[in-house]
Amino acid sequence: MTILGLVVGFLVGLTGVGGAALLTPIMIMLGVPATIAVGTDLFYNAITKMFGAIQHFRQKTINLKLVKFFAIGSIPGAITAIGVLQLFENFFQNQESIIRTALGVMLIIIALATIFRQIFDKKWRENRWQKKPLEEKKMLTIAIGFILGFVVGLTSIGSGSLFALALIYLYRLKGSEIVGTDIAHALLLVSVAGFLHAGLGNVDYLLTLNLLLGSIPGVLIGSTLSAKVPTKPLRTILATIILLSGIKMI
Repeated sequence: MTILGLVVGFLVGLTGVGGAALLTPIMIMLGVPATIAVGTDLFYNAITKMFGAIQHFRQKTINLKLVKFFAIGSIPGAITAIGVLQLFENFFQNQESIIRTALGVMLIIIALATIFRQIFDKKWRENRWQKKPLEEKKMLTIAIGFILGFVVGLTSIGSGSLFALALIYLYRLKGSEIVGTDIAHALLLVSVAGFLHAGLGNVDYLLTLNLLLGSIPGVLIGSTLSAKVPTKPLRTILATIILLSGIKMI
């Protein structure tokens, strides 16, 4: 698991492709129960996002108002998803199959979204939503937060990649603000979802420690090499792998 953390951390640092979209399905394929994989990934993510959020807070690259509006929707969304999972487990004992199916669907969506960004990112022009002030998009932002928060609570994936897409295409932000706002919001979301899963016994702390031991140096190495390696082809390859993983999950 430490080697797995090293490899995933390296790929995340090198390409920026979401770690949860790589880590959660691999853990499940290696025999970790789906509920434990999701809970552990969320808890692990809360720790890793904290370091990034602190750095961006120091750099003043976080849009705090946008983080607040997203969180007003996303945190109740994640709580709702975890509550629904628990209800289904209590009444139907099918929590594992629900998570695997939802995870498969989300992996396919994230893979296609990543490929879409690779193809159309530079061709994308400013749209009418970006031109509107944030106050006019308050309810839209909260609604997006709730839907994507529900997805994160259910599958552990999307706290970075899906919210980043919303930030890019619906709001007028600098590149550094997109990254900072995304990480700061993700920290709040995955912390709440991770601790809720921990309270339900869905977190393997030894597994979390082993993943961290590998992923921290992996991210540092990958980030160092990212300026020297053409990452666009790698992102497309990783997106294809994520797409195939999603199809396999379903």
